[in-house]
Amino acid sequence: MKKQIEGTPWPLQRVLLDELWQDTKGKGVRVAVIDTGVDDVNPQLKQAVDAKAGKDYLKPDKKNPGFGDELRGKTDGTVDEVGHGTKVAGIIAARPRPGTGFVGLAPEATIIPIRQNDEKNSGKSDTMAEAIKWAVAKGAHVINISQDTTQPLDADSPMAKAIALALSKQIVVVASAGNDGMDGSLKKTYPAAFPGVLAVASSDRNNERAAFSQSGTFVGVAAPGVDVVSTVPGGGQCVDNGTSFSAPYVAGVAALLRAKYPEWTAAQIVTRIEQTAVRPVKGRDNHVGWGVVDPVRALADTPGTPPSSPTPDPGPPKPPAPEPARLALSETPQERSERLATYTLGIGVVLVAVVAGTAIVIRDSRRRREAR
Repeated sequence: MKKQIEGTPWPLQRVLLDELWQDTKGKGVRVAVIDTGVDDVNPQLKQAVDAKAGKDYLKPDKKNPGFGDELRGKTDGTVDEVGHGTKVAGIIAARPRPGTGFVGLAPEATIIPIRQNDEKNSGKSDTMAEAIKWAVAKGAHVINISQDTTQPLDADSPMAKAIALALSKQIVVVASAGNDGMDGSLKKTYPAAFPGVLAVASSDRNNERAAFSQSGTFVGVAAPGVDVVSTVPGGGQCVDNGTSFSAPYVAGVAALLRAKYPEWTAAQIVTRIEQTAVRPVKGRDNHVGWGVVDPVRALADTPGTPPSSPTPDPGPPKPPAPEPARLALSETPQERSERLATYTLGIGVVLVAVVAGTAIVIRDSRRRREAR
């Protein structure tokens, strides 16, 4: 068993938990974790996992020395030979425990453990489709899928049809965007890129895209995915990185919203998460979608019926249209009167000078004639 991490993880340091939980902690909400299984031995998950509703689509590895015979025979999804699914579940619904500052975002939600993959990537898209349908049958309100494939899947694929079934039941489906984003190229991953699925990228401590996080036109939001603390099989916690751990952060927020607003549609919950995210731009971009999730802001009271799709933030108010310029003389009436008076005076002076000059010319002309 790993040692407990005493301090509060940085993603939780940014959340005022008392304010986040003032209305609900997710009680009554069922979150299906379709992953590598969810360990129900870890003390922080023991009361969170509904093993009776779980399902194992793989056979536990009999060669794994870390698991006894009593675990190898379990088929309820509570065997996690990798630890991945246990981390995912902890971020969503880990119960508080003395000696650690780590706790799930929705610490009263219930986890439905569904084991569909392992360290050998034995899970297939068709098996994922069956796992999604199982989650629907077991009353999931939120489904978290921290797995992806870049293989294109069309609307007729079994996984697409299973996703469509879940959405038709108003189940919020959250999926990781993938960790192949180092080259910066845009590409789709599935099931995250299916319409209606909330695709989650990873952000770092600066609310910027983590270097590994896959970018694309399908990205809905981002959430902490660097140095993330969560539960591990047997007990204790560890630190890990990846969009796999960003998705459950968002799924936890979705669980709280479902508990607070049970009448909302899945699309309205998704929109609420996207609309209240902290945005680096006025709209969305291909790196962090509509922004980095803000749990407290998402859970804040909102009047009226929420929209079913996000909208860009309004820009600064437009300045009023300029009025046609008024052409005016560059002098006042008084200045004009003074100018005309000056003209009159000037003309008078000129006339006097002309008369005087003419008189002098006549006088001089007379004197010259007399002198002859």
